[in-house]
Amino acid sequence: MAEQREQVADDAVMSRIGQVVMLAHAGDREEARDRFLGLWAEIGEDGDPLHRCTLAHYMADTQDDPSDELAWDLRALSAADGLTEERLAAHEQSLALRALYPSLHLNLAADYVKLDRPDAARTHLQRAWAVVDALGDSGTSDYAAGVRAALTRLEQRVAELPGRAGEDFEDADGGRPGGEPLGPPRGGS
Repeated sequence: MAEQREQVADDAVMSRIGQVVMLAHAGDREEARDRFLGLWAEIGEDGDPLHRCTLAHYMADTQDDPSDELAWDLRALSAADGLTEERLAAHEQSLALRALYPSLHLNLAADYVKLDRPDAARTHLQRAWAVVDALGDSGTSDYAAGVRAALTRLEQRVAELPGRAGEDFEDADGGRPGGEPLGPPRGGS
């Protein structure tokens, strides 16, 4: 009984996030940002990692400033790192945790391109390609094919940028390009 109530509450939060996503896709990014911030305050920085990952992932898309977009994408990655297969399966039976990572790293690579940080972009492209097989066969999934195509396009764009193209490297801070924390939002973000 308690598990059913938790599932209903979970579905309610995910439904509310989905409603704000629709608002953002309809073009009202400012209102979507405000509503996402309200939901973020409700969920809390120690809230359900699935809720935090989903909200942060979509919140990043509503940002006008590339630095703010990066901060939200880093929060999404951090929350994904706190997810378990069981938690994800309780929400979406067909989604594997590892299938989130190609898109999360793709978004981070794109953020770093916008911020003129090609080496950091290359790092996240490498990480995305390293886990892209988690998406399954691109011939059977429009999503998988779309992620692969976006990775290819971004990789071509990054190849034209200056920096350490083709080198394998990791930053001194354990692989977080630029040293950004992967934790919950800081004040003012």
